Amino acid sequence: MNAYIAGLGTYVPKKILTNFDLEKIVETSDEWIRTRSGIKERRISAGDEPTSELAAAAGKKALEAAQIKATELEAIIVATATPDMFFPSTACLVQSKIGARKIISFDIGAGCSGWLYGLSIVDSFIKTGYDNILVIGAEELSKVTDYTDRSTCVLLGDGAGAALFRKTSEECGILSTYYAADGSYGDLLYMPAGGTRMPATAETVKNRLHYLKMEGNKVYKVAVRAMYESAIKTLEKTNVKPEDITLLIPHQANIRIIEATAKRLNIPMDKVGINLDRHGNTSAASIPIGLDEAAKSGRIKKGDLVLLVAFGAGFTWGGVLIKW
Repeated sequence: MNAYIAGLGTYVPKKILTNFDLEKIVETSDEWIRTRSGIKERRISAGDEPTSELAAAAGKKALEAAQIKATELEAIIVATATPDMFFPSTACLVQSKIGARKIISFDIGAGCSGWLYGLSIVDSFIKTGYDNILVIGAEELSKVTDYTDRSTCVLLGDGAGAALFRKTSEECGILSTYYAADGSYGDLLYMPAGGTRMPATAETVKNRLHYLKMEGNKVYKVAVRAMYESAIKTLEKTNVKPEDITLLIPHQANIRIIEATAKRLNIPMDKVGINLDRHGNTSAASIPIGLDEAAKSGRIKKGDLVLLVAFGAGFTWGGVLIKW
């Protein structure tokens, strides 16, 4: 049995934060942001709108698209670096919000690679008899963004993307996967305080240690190598060549990373899915949102090969090849 996508769903907050809005907040400019990142705007969640709300909304849309009831679900997996709280898991909160009961529900913490990591679990679950699995990537990075740091605050946005996976005996769905991680790079992209290593205190709040920290130039160099590696190793497992790919959907971190990865793979940019100009970096949500947009716009059709690659905090990275 293979795991195939029966339905997709996206939810993004209503509020739009443009580059021109950021010019009023921090020393930057629309031109500086666009030329270095490719981002024009991003969505920002409301103060009383937690990650679980975005995730549940996207999940409901995926269920509707697949014509599946929440009571028919057998598992919910949520990939997020910005959960509602440490516990219970965001997936359990989503389960309650959408009306599912007594099923497997848990979160994945693999940074921007989280949703792809979730597909490895889906693949295993399907092959061992499970069906109707909801995998959601949901983030509210705006709530861990330091808007005094112009190098990071211009990059991040909020949103959620979901996919409902079912089992099939047809030759479609997830064909191959590849995953890796290297924790020695952990100090290049992280949030210092709030966990057991540095519990929250008045001092950690004062020193702005509850916000995302990143060394962008160092992350860029590793990201390109890792995304390329993910693509090649994923394709090698099925003897598929880069030129056979219908569409490459990479994690939407930065246009320069995306262009460099595509160039190394010799994949033209017209075969690359890009939405960071409208959403910014939405971490684990970026690939499912991109996949949903590509499917709804007709960029992929039955029989097409879609390659997904991601890179994130940890560092983590991976790739998934799907036959539509």
